[in-house]
Amino acid sequence: MLWRHVALGFVLAGLASSTVYARTICTVVADASTRQILVQQGDCSNRVTPASTFKIAISLMGFDSGFLKDEHAPVLPYREGYVDWGGALWREPTDPARWIKYSVVWFSEQVTQALGQARFQQYTSAFDYGNADVSGNPPEHNGVMGAWINSSLRISPLEQVSFLQKVVDRQLPVSAHAFDMTDSITEITTLPGGWNIHGKTGTGSPGSSFDKAHSYGWFVGWATQGPRTLVFARLIQDEKIEADSAGVRARDSFLQELPALVSPVRQ
Repeated sequence: MLWRHVALGFVLAGLASSTVYARTICTVVADASTRQILVQQGDCSNRVTPASTFKIAISLMGFDSGFLKDEHAPVLPYREGYVDWGGALWREPTDPARWIKYSVVWFSEQVTQALGQARFQQYTSAFDYGNADVSGNPPEHNGVMGAWINSSLRISPLEQVSFLQKVVDRQLPVSAHAFDMTDSITEITTLPGGWNIHGKTGTGSPGSSFDKAHSYGWFVGWATQGPRTLVFARLIQDEKIEADSAGVRARDSFLQELPALVSPVRQ
């Protein structure tokens, strides 16, 4: 459990600045067991960069391969030259739990580099993840250095939900340990009403360079209440530069709306 000790008010603290200058491209919620789409709003078929939501897939790869051991091993040191646009929080030793919590991009790159390009591609193809193209940008085509961020890999909200259904149902070709550890490090909070939330934010943009004025914001994951599990994806896009990341705002707005989104289904 990563943030369970954090009050729900903290999780939703960003709502005051929510998505006033962002449009919601898609919200989709599905029942994990029946695969029935319960909510589908907006354009949910177009593919965009998955950005840091792909860390769920990288986690499965890393734990299955044995490079990642558990929530707190290995601890990898920050080194000069690593990407550090996340600020001071990215310039510290990082373990798998911290990697997901602070969305540390260089840690992802260490996992994918350890896999190597061929095995990285094999996993992504086996997961049937979006367009499954982790070749990266030409001319280098070095996908292990970030094919998932404004690069070759693309996925739609509906494809996110399809992938997450296979994660929840444990229908991907990885070990039970990989599923267990990924479930553990992606836990966020429990909402009023008993929905236990696992998920990952992501922030990217169109094109190969980051366009902060038109950022995409993702929040994808699963919500469990008793025997019932829902999988979900929300994608927003900014219309101007915002102080907070688009992914965080997508998460906060979705968590606020989730009880109302699913309440008609429960009746």
